[in-house]
Amino acid sequence: MRERRSTPAKAEGTPRSGSVQSVERALSLLEALGEDEEGTRLTDLAQRTGLSPSTVHRLLTTLEQRRFVQFDPSDGMWHMGRQAFAVGSAFVRQRNFVAPTLPFLRRLRDQTRETANLGVVDDGEVVCLTQVESREIMRAITRVGGRAPMASSGMGKAILSTYSEADVAAVVARHGLPKLTPRSLTSAAALADELVRVRMCGYAVDDEEFVTGLRCVAAVVHDAQGEALCAISVSGLATRLTPDRAAVLGPLLRDTARELTRTLGGRAPDPAG
Repeated sequence: MRERRSTPAKAEGTPRSGSVQSVERALSLLEALGEDEEGTRLTDLAQRTGLSPSTVHRLLTTLEQRRFVQFDPSDGMWHMGRQAFAVGSAFVRQRNFVAPTLPFLRRLRDQTRETANLGVVDDGEVVCLTQVESREIMRAITRVGGRAPMASSGMGKAILSTYSEADVAAVVARHGLPKLTPRSLTSAAALADELVRVRMCGYAVDDEEFVTGLRCVAAVVHDAQGEALCAISVSGLATRLTPDRAAVLGPLLRDTARELTRTLGGRAPDPAG
């Protein structure tokens, strides 16, 4: 356990000039929580920040609703939440993140003759960050900045396969399972079965589930903690990117994603695990 600060970060009711008191108080709580990997009790947070227990409780409740902190009722400890990690990780992602990926996308485009894409999750959906277009006259093009449901896209399913059951359920609860095409997955059971297959083979296939006539093969790229950082994919016309061809390209995407993970300083989980 790291050494804690012995003095309050700021006395209650004395915000810095020009600052917003509630924001400063909330940030002081996050800083205090970040100092202790084993979690912190509310009373300890109040003592360390100089805030009253009632103020700390109100702030923690608000932060919990936004998933910046989480409470463990078994031991009464507060911990940093998933969203705090996501915001902090954005600093790393935004530091020369896309540039090192482009050579891998170009190589995938040349190897497969299909459009290669890079996507990340934002607010429970997949957003296309960049792509390298196929040179074929008839080709699939995903608009950079375009969004897709996680459960209906190859990159989304690849990333969902790294989530816990609770996190998958949270995505489904918020965004649903819309029937975008006749092949879309529209039940939680069907999605769960699909994610089992993705975990087993290491890649995901969008089998005309988002747009009729387009097929996509994708794999996840991991960060230094072994969590999903982004996903890469190749997408093409279903008449050319057939199910048999998708099965051939899947291992290529999986291996390329693992190579990209290493290049970005990430750590891919043990394939056997």
